[in-house]
Parts: sequence; C-alpha cells; structure tokens
Amino acid sequence: MSENMIQEHILVTGGTGMTGRRVSALLADAGARVRVGSRSGEPRFDWHEPATWDAVLDGVTGVYLCYHPDLAFPGAAEAVSAFAARAAEAGVRRMALLSGRGEKGAENTEAMVREAFAGTTVLRCSVFAQDFSESFFLPPLLSGVLPLPVPDVPEPFVDLDDVARVALRALTEDGHGGVTYELTGPRSLTFTEAVAVVGGVSGRRARFAEVTPEEFVAAMVAAGAPEDLAHGLIGLLEEILDGRNVEPADGVERALGRPATPFADYARGAADAWR
Repeated sequence: MSENMIQEHILVTGGTGMTGRRVSALLADAGARVRVGSRSGEPRFDWHEPATWDAVLDGVTGVYLCYHPDLAFPGAAEAVSAFAARAAEAGVRRMALLSGRGEKGAENTEAMVREAFAGTTVLRCSVFAQDFSESFFLPPLLSGVLPLPVPDVPEPFVDLDDVARVALRALTEDGHGGVTYELTGPRSLTFTEAVAVVGGVSGRRARFAEVTPEEFVAAMVAAGAPEDLAHGLIGLLEEILDGRNVEPADGVERALGRPATPFADYARGAADAWR
C-alpha cells in the first residue's frame, strides 16, 4: 500500500448499488479510504437534498458519481451538475461519472457536469451484463421469459467488474481527467443469444420475447418494480436499443490495457443466480 493511496479519500455515491459496491470494494482493496454516499449512510447523502452534500464531501479527494435510476431521467442533469460544482468548491481533485452509451439525455448531463468540474472522467456504458443476474432482467428470466419492448437487437453487454476497474483507475491515477471511455463487451449478442448463454451455463430454460410497452410495464410491476420506473425504462430502452450501440467500443482496453470481459465469462461466474 503506497503512502499516496493512503491519502486518497473517495466518496462513492450510490455506494450500495450494483456499480457502487464494486467500486467501493476495489478502492478499499487498493488501500484508499472510502465513504459510501447513500440515504442510509453516515453522513447521510441524498441527491435531492442539497443540505446533505457538504458533509459527505468534507475531506474527500475523489468522487464517483452514480445517479439512480439513470442520467437521462428528469432532474438528473440539474442535481448531478450542481453536486459536481459543490465538489469542485470543496477541493475534490478527481471525479468519475457513470453514464449511458447512446443516450442524448445522459450526454446532456455529461456536458453540464463537465462545465461544473472540467476534469470529470466519463464512463459511458452499454447495457450491463449484470442486468441479467442482479437487476430487472433476473425475475423474468427465472420465470422463463425475458420480455422487452424492443426488437431482438445485438448489444455489446459490458461486465460491471470491468467498469469498476476503470473507475478505480480514474479515481486513483492521473491521466484520465477529461477523458470519455465508451465501455462495452468485446462483441455484440442479441438478447436471444445472451439468454441462450445463460441457459448453457445454468440449465435455466428461458427465451426472449418482444412485447408491447403495456405488456412490459405489466411484467415489471408483477416482478415488483415501481410503475413509474417501468414507464421510464420504456423510453430509455427504445432509445438505446434501436441499433445505435451495436458496434463494440475499445474503452475497457484503452483504460485497462486488456480486452473487455466476454459475456460468456461473466455468465459462468454468475451462473448460481439463475439456478
């Protein structure tokens, strides 16, 4: 553990979520001090309560920005950019922003954050592979059908462990400030192909089905998701899964010096989630 790493004190917003907990663990393993920003944390943090911001920013050297449910949702740009400005005023040196690939709303938020904190590193991600094992794809997969309100388009699903390692670099090393990394897997798979990979490693029989927006909302609500979240996801999925993101990008390799993790490797490691 280097003396420089001991001096790093990183705030991870969304620190209990899918990406945040991975980033927090890697930072802790590297010897950095980690402050988890969440509504249940100490000090408490809430994106929509600016009175909670100063306490979580006190003394930190870097910030990982992860806004739930998505940077393209209403209110995200204003909240995240205002927080970035507050971080700059607090003397934060490094910032990494989790963003979405091919999302106009997210790109607008990126621009506003960079205006507030010029050295922000943007981690622009394709659809997460872990959505199949840890998020809203999992309940329908377990029931046998993955229903989505989009065609069966190819997507270069990105492994969140790769994303977290890029975030680690951006938050603890020089040379990443102001850079945008487009993070994807090494090749694209259709949802039918991805579900087949899941079945191959787990024995779980399932299929992809294109459904209407109304059927998608009903399926999400039946799986326990809030109805407003389900409606918000429709527009987002229709935008990013229209073919614009089919081609893989080289962001993982640029940042880490190695190829991105294939979906099949991720699936083998996550197989227990589907059993």
